[in-house]
Amino acid sequence: MKPLYYIFIACILLSCNTKNTESKDKQAIKNIMAIQEEAWNNHDLEGFMQGYWKSDSLKFYGSKGITYGWQNTLDNYKKGYPTKAESGTLRFVINDISKIESDSYWVMGEYHLTRPIGNANGIFMILFKKINGEWKIVADMSC
Repeated sequence: MKPLYYIFIACILLSCNTKNTESKDKQAIKNIMAIQEEAWNNHDLEGFMQGYWKSDSLKFYGSKGITYGWQNTLDNYKKGYPTKAESGTLRFVINDISKIESDSYWVMGEYHLTRPIGNANGIFMILFKKINGEWKIVADMSC
């Protein structure tokens, strides 16, 4: 009887630890996105990009097709949002964060840009992966 008791207790502890880890992961991802909002709202596109994986393997899929690489993605942001009037004020609405595997999550939500030249709104699905102990966006689909 005692071995079953210890197995039961171990399962409970592992379950609690997994939920605690997942909660911390989700909060870390939300924090990164909050930092991105702040950087964007200061028209700091390089700061905004710090949430992304700095790799040629980064994928961004938007209305103009797929872009590969961190630098290409930054360059596209700079072309599309050259001034504060174009970039405006960003607000994310996170509708779902779901674990894919131990080191990956997807985030689904909405973005809202308030701008003097006209507002822009859309949806996104981004993939976060823990790389070298840091959460980074490895793929972004926004429209």
